[in-house]
Amino acid sequence: MHDLEFEHLHVTPDDAREINEAAWLADNVELTTVGIDIGSSTSHLMFARVHLQRLASALSSRFVVIDRRVLWQSPILLTPYLPNYTIDTDALADFIADSYHEAGLKRSDVDTGAVILTGEALKRKNARAIADLFSEEAGKFVCASAGHHMECQMAAHGSGAVALSKSRGVTILNVDIGGGTTKFALVQRGQIVATAAIAVGGRLVVEEPGVGLIRLEPPANDIAQNVGVDLMLGGTLTRYERRHMADRMAELIVRMIGRHAPDALAAKLLVTDPWPDAVRDIAIDAITFSGGVAEYLYGRETESHGDLGGDLAHSLRHALGDKRIDLPVWDAGQGIRATVIGAAQFSVQISGNTIAVSDPAKLPLQNLPVIACALDLSGEVDAGSVAAAVARALEQSDIEEGTTGIALAFPWHGDPLHRRLHAVAQGICTALPRSLAAGLPLVLLIDGDVGMSLGRIIRHEIAPGSDVIAIDGVQLKQFDYVDIGRVIEVTNAVPIIIKSLLFK
Repeated sequence: MHDLEFEHLHVTPDDAREINEAAWLADNVELTTVGIDIGSSTSHLMFARVHLQRLASALSSRFVVIDRRVLWQSPILLTPYLPNYTIDTDALADFIADSYHEAGLKRSDVDTGAVILTGEALKRKNARAIADLFSEEAGKFVCASAGHHMECQMAAHGSGAVALSKSRGVTILNVDIGGGTTKFALVQRGQIVATAAIAVGGRLVVEEPGVGLIRLEPPANDIAQNVGVDLMLGGTLTRYERRHMADRMAELIVRMIGRHAPDALAAKLLVTDPWPDAVRDIAIDAITFSGGVAEYLYGRETESHGDLGGDLAHSLRHALGDKRIDLPVWDAGQGIRATVIGAAQFSVQISGNTIAVSDPAKLPLQNLPVIACALDLSGEVDAGSVAAAVARALEQSDIEEGTTGIALAFPWHGDPLHRRLHAVAQGICTALPRSLAAGLPLVLLIDGDVGMSLGRIIRHEIAPGSDVIAIDGVQLKQFDYVDIGRVIEVTNAVPIIIKSLLFK
């Protein structure tokens, strides 16, 4: 029974182990990643181990994250400032270096990462100096500048509110109360449907014992004047004045939770548009809190840091107790660390037969933020609706159209008829007039086989001479970033590296 009519090998146990290991390595990738959050009030970082696995479909080049494990997380650092109120990047660099050391990791041990800049860290001088800290990792790190809408969304994901809403099929309002702003995200069955933010936070004022007030943000003056309190650097706050300001800030948050029209003070302090009318009647099943003040609300923090964080939490507890906030409160899992844990990075190679690249010499492109668009492609397609959807997606990503390169991502549904493709192309171009005028590349990443056709319609019928890169067969989502490599001449393929921000 052993004789065979062809040459064959006897596989030893050692051979089998090597074959199994090679097969596992072909379909599995493990990365060490770091998530670094630098904000106006606090900064922190964490290292994580991420396991990606190739999709089961034959010859698939797509990997998905199947496991993530936090290896080490830093203490919370009060973001250091210089006397001129710019962030002290030397102190920040020391904190990051110490964190690597305490975690037992070298920079070369980290495969990929994400640096999230918010608030004061976004200001030009600060952002440039902070970016220099990570210049050596420029190719493998994502540096995301999070404006108010993006902060709302990141907090909802990072807190666990989005996952909780999806798993239970409910509507949750996540309220992220930080040092300078409070961010709101309304989440329906795992989808964020609206965001808003107001300049109310726990560190609008900071008082140092024996010195007096050492930090005084403009919104704090507005709140203080509204309740008859005088503030000045070097001055002090009585217990009554602290409680009075905290109560007024809590009132503003309560009004935002109720999605009421803003009063005069709220209108002055809003840093986004008010809640859209369309979401004011949506029933909310539960509320979750995140951010630094949430640590006091959930009883995980009791120490005072010279600010109003504890006082604001005390006022909000009263609002919950007397049913001014008449919603169940759930703990989604993360408070002050409601942010990214790092980034997953993997390559996807796209067939050149389904892409349109008008000028291959413009490649490569790096770290393009993905703008995920919810286009209504059911039935006939309306160009105006497409333009409005693209504009909404840009607003939610805090990106000003025409100022930077982006990648629009959307799934294709329905028949690829010319009139439908033309309407989509027309809507996209209508939404991006300044990008086209500035000669920025129009990058389209589509889940569907219409990339070449869509690119040709834009190039030859709607925006002749525009720089179009239309690639299909890719599935992307919010908080993804892409690198698009040069066209490989032999295969006419374009390599794409996808970097996805990861949350706990």
